Amino acid sequence: MEARLEQYIHAIIRWLPDPILSILILIASFGAGWLLHNIISRILTRLTEKRDLFWRSLVQRTKRPLRLAILTWTLSLGVVIAPLSNEGESTLRHILLLCFIVVVGWMARTTLHIWTTVYLRRFKLDAEDNLLARKHVTQSRILERVAATLIIALTLSAVIMTFPAARQYGVSLLASAGVAGIVLGLALQPVLKNLFAGIQLAITQPIRIDDALLVEGEWGKVEEITSTYVVVRLWDWRRLILPLGYFIEKPFQNWTREGAALIGTVMIYLDYSVPVEEIRRKVEEIARGSRLWDGQVVNIAVTDFRENVMEVRILVSAADAGRAFDLRCEVREKLIDFIQRNYPSGLPRVRAEGVAGSGADAAVVDGAQARSLQS
Repeated sequence: MEARLEQYIHAIIRWLPDPILSILILIASFGAGWLLHNIISRILTRLTEKRDLFWRSLVQRTKRPLRLAILTWTLSLGVVIAPLSNEGESTLRHILLLCFIVVVGWMARTTLHIWTTVYLRRFKLDAEDNLLARKHVTQSRILERVAATLIIALTLSAVIMTFPAARQYGVSLLASAGVAGIVLGLALQPVLKNLFAGIQLAITQPIRIDDALLVEGEWGKVEEITSTYVVVRLWDWRRLILPLGYFIEKPFQNWTREGAALIGTVMIYLDYSVPVEEIRRKVEEIARGSRLWDGQVVNIAVTDFRENVMEVRILVSAADAGRAFDLRCEVREKLIDFIQRNYPSGLPRVRAEGVAGSGADAAVVDGAQARSLQS
């Protein structure tokens, strides 16, 4: 029975033309690869059901590149079996080689992304003290983008180098390496500059995700760091886009470099008749009663004497820049209300001296009185 079946198969094979037989073999190889992928995918899914998140995510996210890898392998077997012409076999082998290179790059990029995502799940940017989280998130995201760029560049380079014409072009470039190196360096200068700036930012970390910055006269928080630019979300929801190299070459203020706490400053100008000790007690009362104060710093000092007023500086601390700004506004509002109600004459005035008669004492009048005397 088996001998007869083998004879029938050989007879059919001999009867079919080579092109049709080759197509049938390749279709069968494709179908076998598709079926094999479904079986392997189900096995891997069951094996990783109880494993950690990384392996489960890896199996789920690599289904497509795994399918391409298996199909490449089964089709390569079909190319060996099929009675193809030399030109057809060479073309198909080249296509399968390109598929293999793409699969390797695809798998590497996917694995990198999954590992970074799983690693960063342990850090919470919305925590109260998120300094450590911002350090790890910034470093991981920048290095991931740099590594992804290198993976894509290497994959494309490997694909191009499979073409004989490209290899010959590469040899000719090496022969004229001096001129070509200068031209290529000039052309790629912005790309390489941002690439190395990204690596430097990841290592030294002058800025991190969610850092509060004062840059280009604008205040905002770092929203995103890509491989070429940084997105700063300004306080009024605008976005300021800056190249990576900016943060290496130009000065800027980072208000959350080592911690988010800040000291806010309130300047007020008062008449000399206002008792400073009363102002000090009122400011301390405002700070203690505010939910924005972090309990660290509250200080009042007369920092300057001017012709008509004294300059009073008030310092209050808060947990971050947003709370510090709101606390400064709260101190201003409540302090000016206190002065208006208790020391209405303590606000800045213009003084003038007038003489009522010979031998009369000097009189102190306010701005309105001075204008009436002049009229």
